[in-house]
Amino acid sequence: MDLGIAGRKAIVCASSRGLGKGCAMALAQAGCEVVVNGRNDQVVNATAEEIAKATNAKIIPVVADVGTPEGQAKLFAAMPSPDILINNNAGPPFRDFRELSRQQMIDGVVANMIVAIELIQKVIDPMTQRGFGRIVNITSSAVKAPLAGLDLSSGARAGLTAFLAGVARTVADKNVTINFLLPGPFDTDRLRSNIEMNAKKAGKSFDEASAARKQTVPAKRFGTAEEFGAACAFLCSTQAGYITGQNLLLDGGTIPTAF
Repeated sequence: MDLGIAGRKAIVCASSRGLGKGCAMALAQAGCEVVVNGRNDQVVNATAEEIAKATNAKIIPVVADVGTPEGQAKLFAAMPSPDILINNNAGPPFRDFRELSRQQMIDGVVANMIVAIELIQKVIDPMTQRGFGRIVNITSSAVKAPLAGLDLSSGARAGLTAFLAGVARTVADKNVTINFLLPGPFDTDRLRSNIEMNAKKAGKSFDEASAARKQTVPAKRFGTAEEFGAACAFLCSTQAGYITGQNLLLDGGTIPTAF
């Protein structure tokens, strides 16, 4: 399918690895000019070079922490008027809510809610003026089915979801959409780290713990960054212009819900 976005400009936050990288690759394959972002210079540049070689698209590496005003300024200096914005940020680690300090809670809300809103504030009016915009926020399946220990992540991302649900309806008539991707167990560094930690606690090998984790997924496997990126690219397509304010759960059927 031709997604109809060749030539569009896209900023993909935290896209030097993992699910963000999958989104950047898929948008480049669709013909977009893409900003690849991360905080590690070597990783960002290597990813940008890899995507450029694979797609022949124009890829702009931006080494920056998008959680800071300086980092956001670097993003928009590299691409002043994006047509597509993919918000992505790592969540806080597992922690009992009793152990969270006030500052840790504030930092979690800033990283997983406020930063995305700040970036949207910067792009939404130019998008409405041009009559095209696609904003996709990568949150988590824990927004739909919160997990103890991920309370801060779930709360901040759920706050972002509720905040933008109303905003999405105010710009839908300008062909600007705001949607959410909710990943479940995907084969990422974060998942592998969690499995390794649980394996050590249980006295099992990584392979044993990984196989057991896969058995909890109806699809009996972990998702891939490539299929996640494809879903993201579709939400950014011209064909997806009638989809807004929605949460797309990608979890291999893990959460047993009809809606």
